[in-house]
Amino acid sequence: MKASDLFIKALENEGVEYIFGLPGEENLDILESIRTSDKIKFVLTRHEQGAGFMAATYGRLTGKPGVCLSTLGPGATNLVTTAAYGQLGAMPMVMITGQKPIKSSKQGKFQIIDVVEMLQPLTKFTKQVTYGEHIPAIVREAFRMSGEERPGAVHIELPEDVAQEDVTDPKIFDVVDYKIPYAGKSVINHAANMVRNAKMPLLLIGAGANRKRASKALTHFVDSLQIPFFNTQMGKGIIDERNPLYLGTAALSDDDFLHEAIHKADLIINVGHDTIEKPPFIMETASNQNVIHVNYFAAEIDQLYFPHYNVIGDIAGSVKNLAEALKPDANSWDNEAFFKVRDNVSAHLMKYEQDERFPILPQRLVKLVRHALPDDGIVTLDNGIYKIWFARNYPAYVQNSLILDNALATMGAGLPSAIMAKELYPDKKVISINGDGGFMMNSQELETAVRLQLDLVVIILNDNAYGMIQWKQEGEGFPKYGLDYKNPDFVKYAESFGATGYQPKSVKEFNTNLEEALTAKGVQVIDLAVDYSLNHEILNVILKEFSKNIK
Repeated sequence: MKASDLFIKALENEGVEYIFGLPGEENLDILESIRTSDKIKFVLTRHEQGAGFMAATYGRLTGKPGVCLSTLGPGATNLVTTAAYGQLGAMPMVMITGQKPIKSSKQGKFQIIDVVEMLQPLTKFTKQVTYGEHIPAIVREAFRMSGEERPGAVHIELPEDVAQEDVTDPKIFDVVDYKIPYAGKSVINHAANMVRNAKMPLLLIGAGANRKRASKALTHFVDSLQIPFFNTQMGKGIIDERNPLYLGTAALSDDDFLHEAIHKADLIINVGHDTIEKPPFIMETASNQNVIHVNYFAAEIDQLYFPHYNVIGDIAGSVKNLAEALKPDANSWDNEAFFKVRDNVSAHLMKYEQDERFPILPQRLVKLVRHALPDDGIVTLDNGIYKIWFARNYPAYVQNSLILDNALATMGAGLPSAIMAKELYPDKKVISINGDGGFMMNSQELETAVRLQLDLVVIILNDNAYGMIQWKQEGEGFPKYGLDYKNPDFVKYAESFGATGYQPKSVKEFNTNLEEALTAKGVQVIDLAVDYSLNHEILNVILKEFSKNIK
């Protein structure tokens, strides 16, 4: 069997459905092997970064490693950002890169860099295949490493001459599943005693709890014990945020309305969070507040996060067993102060939601998008100041219905993520929301979406600037400088790819365009002028009221 055929057989054995990529001449053997596969769909992208973001999003949404493909040299270097995206965001993904022949080459060192060494600090596993017969074992190990907790990025380099080898007695290794052990009974009992002895416990839900079983267990935990909860940005939707015990999302690390509740809590049960995601709250060494860390792995200690107790093991099992141990004590805590904070947060979130000024305020945009989408509709966000408003103001009703990145927080991921979500869930409504800067970084993937015949809505928030950095620049007291640019005509740009373009001139017209776009066939692009001018004014109100309430 040809080694490239064996490689694809090994991927099929792992249950691979898609390979996203931009091949080069060094991948032609493996591309031909993909062509003859009846189980794997190859999706050609316009840039390797788009392929990597799609693979990572596949991993995030399914729990199975997504796969992307590039050639050597510049193709491989274009995957660096996506490797970090998957690794920091705990998204299982497998990157496959080509390489010049390693046993006999007539091209010297043309295009050759040490890709394996380059990706070492950004992956859980990186290896070059040097013999065809090693392929099944390397593929099995890569997928095992990528999917096991904590999930992340892995890399396999397949040189051109190795891909062409003949393997005489190929062996495909069985995919052996594993189960994460449950936390011991004594650990659960100790944690239960900490909760039982608390007067005002609070539950925090982070990205690591984004598993179906964990979502179900956490919902039962909250409903049966009546313990209020909040979440991180990447933990949104794990419990339906219409739940009356939901207090809000920690869109900032401190000094937000929600932190009034966090400061009042004498115990935080922190489920599924680790320090790679931006801190939802900052621990103080002088505080009497205790923190229980519930996760698949022990807490990494730093000056902002140093929990007092670890509950390590399967999250769903830990939460379920903790709820059982605490059942007799359900409804025994004083939540009244938390509910006052919740009502205060809700009142402030409602401000500007009905504001009709144009360019549109981000708060009004969030309200209209939430109203337009069904419960299970999906929003993917790129990275920008609007991400804070969506994290704070957008109630997520269903797991994985608001997809954002708060680990690497890279620009350019929003559109590829939406393409992957729509490809996976063709019956769901999907909206990709991007700043104009982030959109242009991978806007070429509009062609990919059109070619895949996706019914996808893309909203470009147009302020002709890197708005979030301008916001920070202003906040630091620096004069406005170096962050303005001029955008193309996005309607004509969209139409040049075969998409439909809109450019509303009022909030009412935008709402009409959005409703039309969500029911239309094909890719719909809305160029929406946005007004971020109130960001500092609103933030100052938050800080002022927060300080008043804490005092």
